[in-house]
Amino acid sequence: MQRKQGIIELGRRLVEHGPKKTLEAARRVRAIHNHTVIADTTKGVYVWEHDFYPAIYIPQKDLINSKLSDKEEIRVEGKGLASLAEVIVSAHDGLDEAKVENVLRFDDDKKLGALAGLLRIEFGSIDQWLEEDAPIYVHPKDPFKRVDILPSQRPIEVQVMGKTVAKASSSMHLFETGLPTRYYLPLGAIDQTVLRKSDLKTKCPYKGEAEYYHVVVDGQETKNLAWYYRLPTHESAAIAGLVCFYNEKIDTILDGEPQPRPKTHFA
Repeated sequence: MQRKQGIIELGRRLVEHGPKKTLEAARRVRAIHNHTVIADTTKGVYVWEHDFYPAIYIPQKDLINSKLSDKEEIRVEGKGLASLAEVIVSAHDGLDEAKVENVLRFDDDKKLGALAGLLRIEFGSIDQWLEEDAPIYVHPKDPFKRVDILPSQRPIEVQVMGKTVAKASSSMHLFETGLPTRYYLPLGAIDQTVLRKSDLKTKCPYKGEAEYYHVVVDGQETKNLAWYYRLPTHESAAIAGLVCFYNEKIDTILDGEPQPRPKTHFA
């Protein structure tokens, strides 16, 4: 019920004030649920509901193999220009009918601007999203954000609690918009006695699924201090198998110069 109310409030805010910004998604986008493609469009729209990253909204006319059912009208100043809805995925091939709830449907009304005629399907409420033929992880990528991975032959040293735990003559430097530079080192450049496998795994839309190491120095364990991508996304293939430390929590010496610790929410 709380989630439903949150979606209704979002719909009301978008109708009344509009999104932060919008941009046409110049790519094919598909939504897959219950082994069924339920939307297939080249007219998707990036919609920024907040400042951090966009959602992808799809035209109602591009909903396929399913039907849309309005559940509750969303009224603003006495007018209903949007509805809370659900997508009903047809039964097929021995699979039962499935429902996707908490969908926002915007009327095809020019008063709504870029939102007119669009559907908002919660990213995590369906099984898979594709852009062209590639899966989308976690959330849609921000088209204004990029990841650059550059090789560097500047020697690098990593210290944890004053002890050198890694030293390499070269590394890969990953530059991601809005985040500190990350230094990825070969596993063999790290003191193997300090690494302990963690069960933690996280996903990033730009890099893929990360696995983690705890680091133990002088009997003191720092949990999930380092990570690596076994099978990164295509755009981040250059860091496959390399290890990175949270430089907010360790001391990095690059080309003989100590680097300041970045101040982020990871610190």
